[in-house]
Amino acid sequence: MSGTAGGDAGAVDDATSNPMRAPSARTLAELDGLVVGCRACPRLVAWREHVAEVKRAAFRDETYWGRPVPGFGDPRADVLVVGLAPAAHGANRTGRMFTGDRSGDFLFASMHRTGFASQALSVRADDGLTLDGIRVTAPVRCAPPENAPTPQERRTCGPFLARELALVEPRVVVVLGGFGWQAVLATLAEQGWAVPRPRPAFAHGAEVRLRRVDGDGELALVGCFHVSQQNTFTGRLTPAMLDAVLVRARALASGAG
Repeated sequence: MSGTAGGDAGAVDDATSNPMRAPSARTLAELDGLVVGCRACPRLVAWREHVAEVKRAAFRDETYWGRPVPGFGDPRADVLVVGLAPAAHGANRTGRMFTGDRSGDFLFASMHRTGFASQALSVRADDGLTLDGIRVTAPVRCAPPENAPTPQERRTCGPFLARELALVEPRVVVVLGGFGWQAVLATLAEQGWAVPRPRPAFAHGAEVRLRRVDGDGELALVGCFHVSQQNTFTGRLTPAMLDAVLVRARALASGAG
């Protein structure tokens, strides 16, 4: 059996409204509960649970998480790292963002070198990893088919990211990849942030300063090539390049940028 969420029919029906309830979450623990129990997107629910049942051969003896994945890290982080969505056999298996695959290996190693992570390698949710001053999350919380959530799925999930931003209050958001960059900008625009039109283009090292429309809050966005194997194995993103982005994010968060 996978680690899929259970409960009676009423609880399942109610869980389809979890994103709409996100703005009322008073703590990260409450928000995480809404995330983990969410069943708002039928295609994503079906896919994540299918993957959790079928599994990859290398992990056939493991119990997959098979649910939406909450953010992970320092609850008062100055730096928030935002990907796109959990990997089918990474976070969808382990239940923790960027944990259990090569992308996470590359990311956490850099966080360790730059002083954000307690250890360089993370393979499962109970391996003792802690993050200091940084947090990892995503605009879409379920593993999507072909690693490609639809615009509607991203919009449905948007309130989770918006509430996480409000509760954590980071000063800098590092966005991994062009797809994630556009998803984050769209989500922020929909959730009350003054995103320029046309939207700023993604580039590795790109920096954008944003404010809320109501003036209550500001963010610096920093672009970074995604930590996917197609980038890290080809040298498009090197350890030194990622380290430089995280060092820059720390400087911006401290007001030195």
